[in-house]
Amino acid sequence: MKIFNNFDIPKNIKGSILLIGNFDGVHLGHKKLFKEAQKYKKRYKLKIGVLTFEPMPKMFFSKKLKNFRISSLKQKNELMKNLKIDFLINKKFDKNFSSTNSINFIKNIISKKLKTKFIFVSDNFRFGKNREGDVKQLKSFESELNYQLVKPKPVKINNKIVSSTLIRKSLENGKLDFANKLLDRKWVVDGKVEKGRQLGRKIGFPTCNIDIQDFLIPKLGVYAVDVLLKRKIHKGIANIGYRPTFNQKKLLLEVHLFNFSGNLYNKYLRVNFLKFIRKEKKFTDIEKLKQQIKIDLAKAKKNYV
Repeated sequence: MKIFNNFDIPKNIKGSILLIGNFDGVHLGHKKLFKEAQKYKKRYKLKIGVLTFEPMPKMFFSKKLKNFRISSLKQKNELMKNLKIDFLINKKFDKNFSSTNSINFIKNIISKKLKTKFIFVSDNFRFGKNREGDVKQLKSFESELNYQLVKPKPVKINNKIVSSTLIRKSLENGKLDFANKLLDRKWVVDGKVEKGRQLGRKIGFPTCNIDIQDFLIPKLGVYAVDVLLKRKIHKGIANIGYRPTFNQKKLLLEVHLFNFSGNLYNKYLRVNFLKFIRKEKKFTDIEKLKQQIKIDLAKAKKNYV
């Protein structure tokens, strides 16, 4: 898979099948688009490309919207590669690009620059200045610009359309099992380990702190997790919250690995969220917190039986 950050792509990949969207999470609904695109690739002997945007437009326009992403750019690129696409355009979404009107986007970018033959988008796809462009407008230029618009029916689970919005809501409400079902994998937060106050170590449960960056904030509390470190999986437990017992002001993702010793500072970890155990709670003293942690550990370990 070749990755580009602009529309100046080689001639041999112009005239391809193009999937356009944020693809945050690369969930079951997105996978249906990719699966359908593979059929077109086989039938018409074309390459498959993806056009996505960084930062996500919603985050660009809402500067206060810091924690929103389901997947990091690194994760998204890896997931795309696993779906066997030929090229990926991660277009920088800035002030200049955001002022492109929808007709210019269709005529000058999709048609003239990329020479797209088939366009795959979801029903609710919006684009162009002030989000003026939609699926209906894309459809209206099909014959003039010699492309075909493809809109596979949305995937439904429990009578709900699978979407990034539904996954965010599920994670925020502690419905991790449902979110993971929609993702067709475990929800993941990846990042570097930072040096913390070492409070966990002082009470007998050493943890490593991971910068949550611009990932969305799930329901605050305790989770069973497994952690990928240097291609090896370690079982563990994680807490995401403000540690109210210690009057912590900063949001932290803390991870405790079972049967592990070693320095993890500045190491890159990938935390897979397996099960929501309990919501965040303030304890009256450290002893009560330690008792609860022992209960949490026992519950987390049940996920590995």
